[in-house]
Amino acid sequence: MEPRFPPAPTPKNLTNAEALAILSSDALSSVAYVTQEIVLVLGMAGAAALPLTLPITGLIVALTLVVAISYRQTIKAYPHGGGSYRVSHDNLGVIPGLCAAASLSIDYVLTVAVRVAAGIAALTS
Repeated sequence: MEPRFPPAPTPKNLTNAEALAILSSDALSSVAYVTQEIVLVLGMAGAAALPLTLPITGLIVALTLVVAISYRQTIKAYPHGGGSYRVSHDNLGVIPGLCAAASLSIDYVLTVAVRVAAGIAALTS
């Protein structure tokens, strides 16, 4: 006899504001911390390294544009949803799909750790 599970909930279409609030927090927190860390490292390297801030910022902007374009392509290819596991699994195979899922789980844990550390640093400064 197979166990019975409740039916899966039907997906809800999110408004733009809801999607932005829910889905962008990871990217926004990363962008906020990256700038601070770049300036901190370049500052420790000395005044001669500070002119590298703008070229590095340009590379970050270019990387953000590449990510945005790839997200748009993924949304067009998977209009009803496709997480990193599904997209990787469908296009690259089982092992890349599992690697994508594992790396996303690690990313979420590290994001929370960085947020907590930044919050503590802000409170103690």
